[in-house]
Amino acid sequence: MHFTYYSVWAERASFARMKLALGPGALVAAAFIGPGTVTVCTLAGAQFGFTLVWALVFATISTIVLQDMSSRLGASARLGLGEALMRIMPSPVLKLVVGALVFAALAIGNAAYEAGNLAGGALGLESIFGDQSRRVFIGAIALAAGAALFFGKYKALERLLVILVLIMSAAFVATAILARPDVPALLSGLRPSVPEGGWLTAIALIGTTVVPYNLFLHAAAAKARWGDHGSVGEARWESGLSILLGGVVSIMILAAAAGAVYGQAVSGGADLAKSLEPVWGSGAHYLIGIGLLGAGLTSAITAPMATAFALTELMGGPQHSRRNQFRWVALSIVAIGAAVALSGWKPVSLILVAQAANGILLPIVATFLLIVMNRKSLLGEYVNGRGANLLGVVVVAVTFGLGARALWRVLTPLLGTV
Repeated sequence: MHFTYYSVWAERASFARMKLALGPGALVAAAFIGPGTVTVCTLAGAQFGFTLVWALVFATISTIVLQDMSSRLGASARLGLGEALMRIMPSPVLKLVVGALVFAALAIGNAAYEAGNLAGGALGLESIFGDQSRRVFIGAIALAAGAALFFGKYKALERLLVILVLIMSAAFVATAILARPDVPALLSGLRPSVPEGGWLTAIALIGTTVVPYNLFLHAAAAKARWGDHGSVGEARWESGLSILLGGVVSIMILAAAAGAVYGQAVSGGADLAKSLEPVWGSGAHYLIGIGLLGAGLTSAITAPMATAFALTELMGGPQHSRRNQFRWVALSIVAIGAAVALSGWKPVSLILVAQAANGILLPIVATFLLIVMNRKSLLGEYVNGRGANLLGVVVVAVTFGLGARALWRVLTPLLGTV
């Protein structure tokens, strides 16, 4: 029996009896609501008002579709995405090629992400405590993330991230309420359109939400949470609920910027706080600071987690050696990210480059996921049905088209000079 998007609602346990405590899905929300999300959503709202709300809605739906597959892979097949890819590759050469691509996408990409996460979290501390030493703040967040990854077990990390996500979400929703956005204008942004100069921002909005490394993170986390017990239906409900919450928070950040700083020159969330402060006092400054700090810290933990999960799956080996591999891979990502962040590169530049690259990389990783999810030998009755495949193909096609258009617009001026 193919597993469709409808069969979960009639799974053995009724929804009323399911435990819907947040878990792996919240880790995904923690990962994509990072400083990149805050920065890109703020810039989108400031530059284009509510015009690009549709991009966040599409990104949220796409994330729910793809992460649903990842959660199903981990909960039913008890496999991470990296493990599954290695199993279905028909030859050692293909395994090497795919492994190298995954390594490049995660290790290099997430190291760049980590720099933006740490720098973004430091901006949050600056909003709370004033202009102290940014290097000290970056170092403090790096040490906190490194300690959590080295000493924390999965369940403890999950609880910590769920708490941080809820605090961060409350801060950004409150900020949006303070900004008093125009609700009819917000609803008009649901109609797809891209203003002049808005293509790269639209790609970045999608790239900051539908994050390739989250597909690896979610499968591994679902395996850890539900691999030995629990239902696939429970995993899917939790995934959808958590990601929907994350999508709403992203839209609230854009709405706050559109309501408070539309048409103004801004560089990120800290400028949003400054614009609200004359009306609402220092409380707005603290709200943004808490939100940025939460976004930076949660993403500073989840990016190395995803890299460590994926690369240890690719390397294989006994369980005790995997634990050590996980720790050292995760700490390496934190260390590289801290070194880049401390080098003095502008955090906004780091964040925007990583988000744009994400939007281009996403179709490749999502295609790998679709291939895995159609292997009945791995998933049995939970293999993708026609509906799941159709939605997945639509997501891949749209993200590929948007990414190709953005890349073409960047390369065209360069090719014209050759």
